[in-house]
Amino acid sequence: MPVLSRRRIGAYLLAGLLVFFFLSFRSLDTDGFTSAGRRPGVATSAAGDHPDGEHVTGRPQSRWKRLKTQYPVTSFRPIPTGTPLTLPKVQKDFGTESDADRKERLLRQHRVKDTFTRCWNSYREKAWMSDELAPVSGGRKDFFGGWGATLVDSLDTLWIMGMRSEFNEAVAAVANISFETSKEKDVNVFETNIRYLGGFLAAYDLSGDERLLEKAVEVGEMLYVAFDTPNRMPITRWNWNDAARGKAQVAHENVLLAEIGTFSLEFTRLSLVTGDPKWFDASQRVMEAFQTQQPKTHLPGLWPVLVNAKKMTFNEHTDYTLGAMADSLYEYLPKTYALVGGLLPMYREMYQSAMSTAIRHNLFRPMLPDQEDILVSGLVTARLEDGQVVTKLKPEGQHLVCFAGGMLALGGKLIENQTHVDRGEKLTNGCVWAYKASPLGIMPETFFMLPCESTRQCKWDEQLWMQAALEKAGMSINDINPEEAAAQIAHRRLPKGFTAIPDARYILRPEAIESVFILYRITGRVDLLESAWAMFRAIDSNTRTELANSALHDITVTEEKPSMSDSMESFWLGETLKYFYLVFSEPDLISLDEYVFNTEAHPLKRLLP
Repeated sequence: MPVLSRRRIGAYLLAGLLVFFFLSFRSLDTDGFTSAGRRPGVATSAAGDHPDGEHVTGRPQSRWKRLKTQYPVTSFRPIPTGTPLTLPKVQKDFGTESDADRKERLLRQHRVKDTFTRCWNSYREKAWMSDELAPVSGGRKDFFGGWGATLVDSLDTLWIMGMRSEFNEAVAAVANISFETSKEKDVNVFETNIRYLGGFLAAYDLSGDERLLEKAVEVGEMLYVAFDTPNRMPITRWNWNDAARGKAQVAHENVLLAEIGTFSLEFTRLSLVTGDPKWFDASQRVMEAFQTQQPKTHLPGLWPVLVNAKKMTFNEHTDYTLGAMADSLYEYLPKTYALVGGLLPMYREMYQSAMSTAIRHNLFRPMLPDQEDILVSGLVTARLEDGQVVTKLKPEGQHLVCFAGGMLALGGKLIENQTHVDRGEKLTNGCVWAYKASPLGIMPETFFMLPCESTRQCKWDEQLWMQAALEKAGMSINDINPEEAAAQIAHRRLPKGFTAIPDARYILRPEAIESVFILYRITGRVDLLESAWAMFRAIDSNTRTELANSALHDITVTEEKPSMSDSMESFWLGETLKYFYLVFSEPDLISLDEYVFNTEAHPLKRLLP
């Protein structure tokens, strides 16, 4: 990706107009499938089956279910059974709240809900059933199959915010979405899994509405076909037209780590609620392959950002990160362990090994003018040179990798590792610092910083910082006078501490508030509520349009209002505003001791003893 987006890696371009027109009217060879010949909204498919052959709802099988399997599984991994373990408590025991604190918290919560409601009403009026609302022009966009990504992503947010009439209307609408048609030639299996399958499962877990389970099974049946390859590794950018025709499929050679490794939560939960082991089996085969090769990479414990799914070799590439292209694979390790109540210890072991390496190699303390003790997660290149592994840190921060603070804090609580909790806290503090240090109070998409030589102490050296900033711009501080050096840095609008900001966008991302929410639920730190409120006000005031909220091109501008990109991805309603709402909610609303959030912020019920 120009920096690829976590949980939405690769929002790729629509097919060309002529191709789209052709596909819209062409009939496929398999049981009447069409690419875009029917508008989403006419229900033609149904829920899947239980292993005993009885339909979940009694409706006809979906056509994906009836499609002949090219490479059938002869023995399924059994769904985890037994009494779930009593895992360590995650959330802090919050004491009695004063009347003044409660009043202030609820006022902030209502402000967040008002913003959500405003965006939801505009989507409902101008882009209903489409994937996204264009928040400036009022148009509609379809980047994620044309199946109403914002509609599905928002289901559980509507429920959590108590908007029952809007929720019921939305459920009635999604019941009519057909996942046998699409406005796109290729399906991003990763995005479809986290947004649609995750969205339906979470809304079902919260409401118990069987129509949502029907849709979850319907999406699950479609996604399962992407795993129908000789080695059962999924095709992540999947030509579903070829699959629908019965054409044999082979997994690809260059696959993003996150895109192949982010199925265990949704697929396991779907198997648990249906009793059908095939989805658990599908994701488990992938994760077992990762487990086998985890100690064999150039940076044992971590996997590189690109893997070969066709050959099932996950250890050849040289770049290692917790950020874009890799993120949610690591996020799902402790969360899957929690989801199944500790019945799959392999996920705990894989998480421990991965984070031990990441803490040692990827996390760094940046040099800051206020000398605050924070951490940032960067990218490490690990190469073999003369038989030895040589590593090099790229000190690039990302808004996307802000999720890692919450992951480490949560994982540390689950496995009783205080070091993880402490590192997670410092990573989260780092993201809060980046918000506060930025001119608009919003951190950029990507940025560079100067790593300290020691994590114990790091004295600010302005000359050294200026030198690093100029080197990132291709200049040397020795070749220009101090006035010119200061002018160059001012021209690049670099707050002190940042050495470069190559991508100054803000795309309504949730990762920073996600970790603030998790850390607040774990620690009860009151200052996190103030940080969350400052973040929300900065975001809402700078991104607000007449209709909703829009992504920004450049958050470093100070002379004028930042320009808007007319984009509002579904995660704004499905994630960002949900986390803002929950941080100002009572702690028992979606307790972290009862739910885990998938990487699209959809809460799934944990197995509890």
